Amino acid sequence: MISIIIRTKNEERWIVSCLRAVFKQNYRDFEVILVDNESTDNTVERARQFNISRVITCKDYKPGLAINMGIREAKGEYIVCLSGHCIPVDDKWLGSLLKNFDAGDVAGVYGRQEPMSFTSDFDKRDLSIVFGLDRKVQKMDSFFHNANSMIRRDLWGKVPFNESITNIEDRLWAQKMLNEGYKIIYEPEASVYHYHGIHQNGDMERCRNVVRILESLEEKPFAKHLDIQNLNIVAIIPVRGPVKYLKHEPLLKYTIESALQAKYIKKTIISTDNPELARLAESLGAEVPFLRDSSLSEDYVDIERVLEYSLNKIESLKIFPDIMVSLEITFPFRPLNLIDSMIEQLVKNGLDSIIAVRRENKSIWKEKEGKIEQIEEGLTPRQFKDATYVGLRGLCCVTHPEFLREASLFGERIGMYEISDPYSSIEVRDDKDFEMAEKLIDSPD
Repeated sequence: MISIIIRTKNEERWIVSCLRAVFKQNYRDFEVILVDNESTDNTVERARQFNISRVITCKDYKPGLAINMGIREAKGEYIVCLSGHCIPVDDKWLGSLLKNFDAGDVAGVYGRQEPMSFTSDFDKRDLSIVFGLDRKVQKMDSFFHNANSMIRRDLWGKVPFNESITNIEDRLWAQKMLNEGYKIIYEPEASVYHYHGIHQNGDMERCRNVVRILESLEEKPFAKHLDIQNLNIVAIIPVRGPVKYLKHEPLLKYTIESALQAKYIKKTIISTDNPELARLAESLGAEVPFLRDSSLSEDYVDIERVLEYSLNKIESLKIFPDIMVSLEITFPFRPLNLIDSMIEQLVKNGLDSIIAVRRENKSIWKEKEGKIEQIEEGLTPRQFKDATYVGLRGLCCVTHPEFLREASLFGERIGMYEISDPYSSIEVRDDKDFEMAEKLIDSPD
């Protein structure tokens, strides 16, 4: 039997993909123990959706302490250490680690770590150099990495991991095993995806050059990312006020249809306090699992607060989104593949959020304290100006739940999805907007 110890700290974005890959392994005789470092997100709740054996909380976190805590509760003859943000590449990962223990003089095995498409150049370089394609038998080299490793339980009983140090507990343990005459194996067939690396370096240009050379040697260079099809992607459409109509159809219908046509969206949820709107939304194919508090429909309440409230409500109903798509009904002219394309860019580039934008090369002005100010170089010829982008958040914004919980929407790594269709950025709010929108719907072009 194998005991898999998974260490976590706010790994909500990764833990489902990690555990899904673990439970798809061909080798089936294993248990999973989660050692969590007081996560403040939904890491533990998401993990409990799988058949894990135990959850242990490690408060005064040190890597060796966390692993030792998990092993003390373990039943397995062999122990796997796996980081909560590492995702086994295939269903042979566990068996590939285990097969190396046929020889009795092997103390530990560590596997390959592959970068993802959005991993930084520094980390792509380091992971590709350190974790190569050739299996290695180490008799003197103590390099060992507990992000993806397996050890013998009986040897751990004699030499547990150091519980006081903050790093390299794995290498210190490996060195003691080598001193006792045991071997350490590097097994490249036991591979995981790991979005960050093991080293840092300040020479950006040198790093880029090395990475480009490494990429040229790869058949499919760094093309790994989370499987979008396996992610629980939820669209939230906040609506307030009475039912509005555009060309004899409810304005809400246009946005619901866009969400329902998106192939990646698993649920389309309406957030409203209006029972009439709720009934209409359900008849159009959306879900309304709650009616929100009417105080959130006041003019002074911003959309971030509404989305935060809505996320809390659906999570209380055990609906846990991996990705959230925010749509507003005031944009009835969405391009057909807009939502799916933005989701793909978010996932493949490892973004925190991505927002629809319209490029603007004309002069931009703003009013501040009664004075009109120009905020970019207005006299520069248009073709030489730096591009300015107008955010169209209501058209589509794709983000992660962790940012909505903070009543934010974006995070730090933000992407922009430029809209070229001039109709898509048209927003319908007042009577004149509705008149223009109805003319566009009637237009044969």
